[in-house]
Amino acid sequence: MLGTLYGLGVGPGDPELITVKAFRKLKESPVIAYPKKQKGSKSYAHRIIEVYFQPNEKEMLGLVFPMTKDPVALERKWTETVASVWEKLKEGKDVAFVTEGDPMLYSTFIHMMRLMKEKHPQVPIEVVPGISSINGAASRLGIPLADGDDHVAIVPARDDYETMKKVIVENDCVIFIKVAKVIDLMLEVLRDLDLLHKASVVTKVTSEEEIIWPADELEGVELEYLTLMVVRK
Repeated sequence: MLGTLYGLGVGPGDPELITVKAFRKLKESPVIAYPKKQKGSKSYAHRIIEVYFQPNEKEMLGLVFPMTKDPVALERKWTETVASVWEKLKEGKDVAFVTEGDPMLYSTFIHMMRLMKEKHPQVPIEVVPGISSINGAASRLGIPLADGDDHVAIVPARDDYETMKKVIVENDCVIFIKVAKVIDLMLEVLRDLDLLHKASVVTKVTSEEEIIWPADELEGVELEYLTLMVVRK
């Protein structure tokens, strides 16, 4: 009997925002796989769930995901990562792969699932949806993302003035993820559209480390990776 690979969304940061089903699967699975930082520090997803376990209660499988665009290095590391999970699954152990937010929305689990299906198609895979940082931000900021026939876009922010401007112009609400590295450009676009007052920026939403930033004070500020911007016209 092979174990089942579960993709579990554990929410945007607040441990209480884990679904009942995700919590049950965490408790039932003997192995918990989680994204691990290169230097060994706990990942964001790991910190969300650790309040629910005693030390050594579970077999914790830390997986390092390469932060590179080198296709050779990526292929090698991903092959190793899938092999690590496969070793547990073929022992008949269920593996719960935890990811912040939702497993099917800009998640490392997407590539894990794709490669596991490719290399070991016999492995049963189940996905448990989670509350995304987008939903968490809407609630914490008190901003409705969509109403009636509103158009909403979820866009990874990038260093492209015209594209970012076009997205804002064409939609009623835009959620920009991965905004930290291009925050100055985004502020420029918003000023030119006279929409800076319609932008909200939040880091590590719903967590104990949450910061809600005044958009007009962000020029030159170094933001953490888990930062998003909501522009609601």
